Amino acid sequence: MTGHFVHEATVMLSPGSDTGAPGAKITVSLCGRWEHPPPCPLAAHHTSQDLDGPRLRLRTVFTTEPAREDEVRRLIERALRQGTMEGPDGSQSRWTLLTSQTAELTAAEHRLAKRLSADGFPASPQD
Repeated sequence: MTGHFVHEATVMLSPGSDTGAPGAKITVSLCGRWEHPPPCPLAAHHTSQDLDGPRLRLRTVFTTEPAREDEVRRLIERALRQGTMEGPDGSQSRWTLLTSQTAELTAAEHRLAKRLSADGFPASPQD
């Protein structure tokens, strides 16, 4: 049985950093590369972001076997603690991890998690 989970983190972005870089780093950590066909091998996931000045709040909704939840959370946190990601053009994005914790799924995130379980990816980034 697949479980539905969310992990919340806040990072402080360095000036000029790509706001998508921390989410891409999570994908690379969970999937080995950031572009791949579904499904994700360890945990189907989607990371949303909310930018407030240099602070970026990330919420990663993921589905996996309950026995692998802690492993997925450790990989997310380790990726964000690394604090750097190279973009496809060679540019470097940097950040500092401020917080990282479990969180409760919102109603919308619960619906997203169901789609992730079924499809491996959300229907669109807005879902």
